[in-house]
Amino acid sequence: MMELKGKVALVLGAVKGIGKAIALALAKEGVKLVMTRYDWKESFDSMEEDFRRLDSDIGIEYEIHDINLLDTEKIALLMENIEKRFGVLDILINNIERGGWPAVHGPYIQEQWDLEIATTLRTKKWVFDSAFPLLKKSDAAVVINFSSIAALVGRSGAAAAIFNDGYAAAARGVGVLTETWARMGAPSLRVNEIMLGVFETRHAQGTRGWEEVLTSDEKKAILDHILMGRTGSLDDVVKAVLFIVRDAPYMTGSVLRLDGGYVLGGEKVPPMPRGVL
Repeated sequence: MMELKGKVALVLGAVKGIGKAIALALAKEGVKLVMTRYDWKESFDSMEEDFRRLDSDIGIEYEIHDINLLDTEKIALLMENIEKRFGVLDILINNIERGGWPAVHGPYIQEQWDLEIATTLRTKKWVFDSAFPLLKKSDAAVVINFSSIAALVGRSGAAAAIFNDGYAAAARGVGVLTETWARMGAPSLRVNEIMLGVFETRHAQGTRGWEEVLTSDEKKAILDHILMGRTGSLDDVVKAVLFIVRDAPYMTGSVLRLDGGYVLGGEKVPPMPRGVL
């Protein structure tokens, strides 16, 4: 088991939802946090309040950077800041993506396609490349790349309303990066991937598409395709992250598909046939 107290983590997309939930969980374990945010400015105040409250309760070390990670030059400056303050990076939560919903955005325009590829795929690579020297300074570093089951199902079936083609292609590309980086980092740096299904704040409850655009029938079709019969929660993600970071020292280059069985859904297992012999 990896002792988390005193480790240094960079959490991307920590302003709300999954990123913030992971950051709060790591802080409770005594991890020193560096967090990034850029979009969702209406959530800045609540993010700051959550971390101030936790600091008041238990005392935590954290800093928040307002940074557009699509600007690759700023990524290098971020890493310089981490090196000056901490000298090392133990944990990278590579949680950044952009996926336009077909049900919301309709047919692609070039700007939307480019934004999805650049955010979901390119930025992850530039962040990892810039962080790699700091990660290698750690005795036991961990990277978690976030992707989506869109890489497997694409714009098909019940998910056709929520997964766009560019997002699906970018998510599949994350898998290639995960395997390459695991080879680069071994043995002191583990790199794994969490492939998310349909989660609250990401394609489900708490998103505009789920709350305002999808019909009741479309939402029911998605839920009926999930073996567990529900969408994923923030707590589900946090538990998976803590498992990989803390409890899986022999796990690298792996993909943890956290989808409640969506990919397996839609097909029933019939009784065994009697046979003819």
